[in-house]
Amino acid sequence: MTTLSRRALNRATLARQYLLDRADVGALAAIEHLGGMQSQAPLAPYVGLWTRLRDFVPDELSKLTAERRVVRVHLMRATVHLVSARDCLGWHRHFQRRLSAAYAPLHRGLTVAPGELRAELIRLLDEEPRTRSELGKLLAERWPGEDPSALTFAAANEVPICQVPPRGLWGRTGPAAWARVETWLGEPLRTTPIDDVVLRGLGAFGPATVADLQMWSGLTRLAEVVGRLPLRTFQTETGQILYDLPDAPRPGEDVPAPARFLPEYDNLLLAHRDRGRFNPSGRTVPLPPGNGATTGTFLVDGLWEGTWQLRDRRLTLRPYRKIDLDLLLAEADALCSFLAPGAEVVVAP
Repeated sequence: MTTLSRRALNRATLARQYLLDRADVGALAAIEHLGGMQSQAPLAPYVGLWTRLRDFVPDELSKLTAERRVVRVHLMRATVHLVSARDCLGWHRHFQRRLSAAYAPLHRGLTVAPGELRAELIRLLDEEPRTRSELGKLLAERWPGEDPSALTFAAANEVPICQVPPRGLWGRTGPAAWARVETWLGEPLRTTPIDDVVLRGLGAFGPATVADLQMWSGLTRLAEVVGRLPLRTFQTETGQILYDLPDAPRPGEDVPAPARFLPEYDNLLLAHRDRGRFNPSGRTVPLPPGNGATTGTFLVDGLWEGTWQLRDRRLTLRPYRKIDLDLLLAEADALCSFLAPGAEVVVAP
């Protein structure tokens, strides 16, 4: 069995993440190819697409969001992801089970029947999108004496919901208002086979172990899925079995990897159980609060080597160690042109 080194795994995943060469594809195709993009920080995908695509402009993603062709919804790892409408409708049932398990304890402290709670939430959200605070207040009016926060989270466990604009639009802001997925997208949920989800995960993050796939998705029992798929197998330097699509790109170790800037929460640094292919030092990935597009990490020669922050028209780079800054600074200038033209690039000591 062929052994793939960490550097080989690094280059293979960078290639399918569009981080070796920027891709000539549209934002919607990229979002689907990447299996969705982390969007806890709602503007983070704009930086994530800029760093991966040629000629990306923010209006392209804003238009897709406003037209409901992409949507921000709890899916992988029970966190908010930006996915296409098609993937949201086809994948949601697989991930709803994880959400249900996570919030099931909230039901134990409530006297409200889940079916009644579900019906009331549907009624409220079909009237108009609402924030969690608004939902808690309205649900508590129906069931006084119950904890409003517990009511809200338990209700959301019962009904697939998504966040709606203006949150997530470039240059705009707004509250985290929620709508029913099926109402917002105008179609019923359907169930894409789990085999397709696994294949898409390998297409974006492979080669991968079963544990890696389960880390990316938050799903369990994927070994039996992988076992029935027509995949190539490899092994890591420590003997772990890796799976991959037969025709997926696996460039050689000597392929150059340009400097790249990632947004906060980027799945590249979060999607593997063994994150050594990008983070050999084992640093904890920072998860800062905020709307996104002002902080993140950067790669040099394919490895996570530091963080960046845009503040007061100054882009500050904080390398973890001494590195060759020439290529990084050129890419930093390009990031400034995208986020804040005329901003100054500074390297922290």
